[in-house]
Amino acid sequence: MSTIGSLVAGVVFGLALAAPPGPMNAVIAEESVLRGWTAGVRAGLGAATADAIFFVLSLVGVVGFLGRAPVVRGVMVGIGGVLMLYYAYGAAREIRGSFLSVDPDIADEESAGFRKALALALANPYQVLFWLTVGVGLLEPGRIDVFAAADVAALTGELVVETGSPTLVVGFFAGIGLWVTGFPGALVAARSRVEALAPVVAALSALLLGGFGVAFLFDAARTLAPVV
Repeated sequence: MSTIGSLVAGVVFGLALAAPPGPMNAVIAEESVLRGWTAGVRAGLGAATADAIFFVLSLVGVVGFLGRAPVVRGVMVGIGGVLMLYYAYGAAREIRGSFLSVDPDIADEESAGFRKALALALANPYQVLFWLTVGVGLLEPGRIDVFAAADVAALTGELVVETGSPTLVVGFFAGIGLWVTGFPGALVAARSRVEALAPVVAALSALLLGGFGVAFLFDAARTLAPVV
């Protein structure tokens, strides 16, 4: 895959993970609707900061160990694939959901979106597990044909992701950045109309996350096949 292709794939992946309705987007929505675009972006940056922290921890520790333990790596990437399918299932369940269903317990008078989102993300076991599993697949060198792994023969070769590429990682965080800046802007600009996009975003995210989940399971099976 070309550099531009890897960048685009990373952006798509980052958007697919950041876009589905959930606790992080509820905090972003609350801050955006109540306090404006800047507060919403600060909340989004809180969640993104947690991802950056987990990324660094994975890069300096876990990946080096797994490079010497292919069986463990295969198992963890397999778990990551299952997790991705779980995310896809969650996104599919939110097709009739709302971006603006904010937990009243989260709301307060002071704008503390960054701290709230960062604390929630750092304490979120699913986010930790993502970087210990799917994150490994992003950082380790390799190639994954998402559509071939998903058994979509007509599109085989159209989305071959080169994992371990710095460009893919840059694109991944760029996708998250696009969401945490664009989503608050959309809420502020069109609070009523943006709700109509929630089912579409959830459906597309479910499809994309499902494809990546199958791809990671395929990669895990290929890694573990010689051992079994």
